[in-house]
Amino acid sequence: MSSSVMGHSPLPTHTPPTPPEPARGRRGHPWLTLVAVAFGLFMVGLDGSVVSIANPEIGRDLHASTADLQWVTNSYLLALAATLILGGKLGDRFGRRTYYLIGVAGFALASVAIGLAGSIEGVIAFRAVQGFFGALLMPNTLGLLRAAFPPKKFGMAVGIWAMVSSVSTALGPIVGGLLVEHVDWESVFYINAPIGVVALVFSVLVLPQSKSAAGRQRFDIPGVVLLALGLLLVVFGVVKGESWGWGAGSTLGVLAAGVVVLLGFGWYETRLGRPAPAASASPVSPDSRTGASRTGPAEERRGHPILPMRLFRSPALTIGTVISAVNFFVLLGVIFFVMLYLQNVRGFTPVEAGVRTLPLSLASVVASPLGAKLTERFGARLTMPLGMVLQAGASFAILGWGVHSSYAAMWPPFIALGLGVGTVMAASSDAIVGNAPVSDAGVAGGLQATALQVGGALGTSVLMSLISVRVGATLTGELTSAGVPASAAARMHEAKDAVAMGVSPVGDGMPQQLKSAVVEGSGQAFINGVHTAALVTGVLCVIGAVLAAAGVRRDPQVPAGH
Repeated sequence: MSSSVMGHSPLPTHTPPTPPEPARGRRGHPWLTLVAVAFGLFMVGLDGSVVSIANPEIGRDLHASTADLQWVTNSYLLALAATLILGGKLGDRFGRRTYYLIGVAGFALASVAIGLAGSIEGVIAFRAVQGFFGALLMPNTLGLLRAAFPPKKFGMAVGIWAMVSSVSTALGPIVGGLLVEHVDWESVFYINAPIGVVALVFSVLVLPQSKSAAGRQRFDIPGVVLLALGLLLVVFGVVKGESWGWGAGSTLGVLAAGVVVLLGFGWYETRLGRPAPAASASPVSPDSRTGASRTGPAEERRGHPILPMRLFRSPALTIGTVISAVNFFVLLGVIFFVMLYLQNVRGFTPVEAGVRTLPLSLASVVASPLGAKLTERFGARLTMPLGMVLQAGASFAILGWGVHSSYAAMWPPFIALGLGVGTVMAASSDAIVGNAPVSDAGVAGGLQATALQVGGALGTSVLMSLISVRVGATLTGELTSAGVPASAAARMHEAKDAVAMGVSPVGDGMPQQLKSAVVEGSGQAFINGVHTAALVTGVLCVIGAVLAAAGVRRDPQVPAGH
């Protein structure tokens, strides 16, 4: 799909011309490229959703504390978020195929190392290594697609890319549950080895090399350091905000420091990306063999920004980045408390809970290519708001859930959420990567992946904090209303953190009548928290829909579908 359909904003005149597209034989077959990157994407997506299933067994086997288990997730997330844009930039500069293959091999080896670690410290360390290699892999999947597919077919390729991501995420709880129940927790990580081998062999055979014509420009080391440090501080503040408290000085200090560093990064990148003065700039001459631009000595001495600020002159790219973050804020946040509800409140096993959320995953699978086709035909100004509205409807429908809701009340919002997520994923991916020059495709892929990770981290942390606050405010009253004596209900208020996870504070020696009352009251307090979180996500989706509808513009010179 042509990027101009997506609200294209012209790039500055000093942008070097993109080299002409090579012949089909040199760049490989686009659809084989899609199949190759799908293997790596499937491996990362599956791993991301099976780890939460394995965490309880990891804790029991390695005698890990709750804080240790949090770091099993957080070390991966921090390493991934801090280096995603770097991974895309390395691919753009030195070869997307090369860094995709390094990412696949490193991710698979780190997964095996996690299973062999034998200690919680080793698991945490290798999870960080896994996150780093995931950051080399993920953005270059989109970068390779952007280079391989012509504009008219890129939107559909992104739709299939999003579908693969949805399928792998959907299978995670089921595959992870089966492996943990019938094999061991290590097998959850070992499964990445055969997938990685298949991905490597197939990719070596079919993937073409692609990279931007960056000449001998210096690599932007200061930009790498500033961006990594800023993202580390922001993501660390987000993941610790729930335990530290969002109003705590430590949380606010870390978040403020991260924002200041990122603002400094933006200022530095803007200066670095300015054209050289006319007096010192050397003319850009075409290469006689390839037609690609050759930079003169003055340009070679200039750094090349790791994240060119000129990309954000495209309204579709900028808004697509924001909507990507909102999309995963809602998706991962809702899935987190839905799994707590199904397993801890309703008593389903992980596999049973995973099966019951299949409508969400299947709807996302259907919506991804459909959303890509609709985006290709009508533009993101229709599909991004449409996806946000569907997610808002799903969130507001959750307000009708209770402690004993039937499955008939669950699957309609699951389907609406899946349709919305798939539609937004396809539209926002095309908006971000499709509106960036091919030379910056890896960076754009890294930008989108970073938005997804930061949005997802915010979703789980912020929504769980909202649930905790609401549970703390209503727990004593709900226990009393359910028949728990006032004195006992007051004592049980200390268990509000457990109730916020859907766990009822019952003991073996409790009389059955009191136990039933505690389960009922604490379950209702948890539902109160879920309703608050669902209301916030619904309002956020409505705001996202309005932003996308008002901010994304179609280029009037380009008809739909071109």
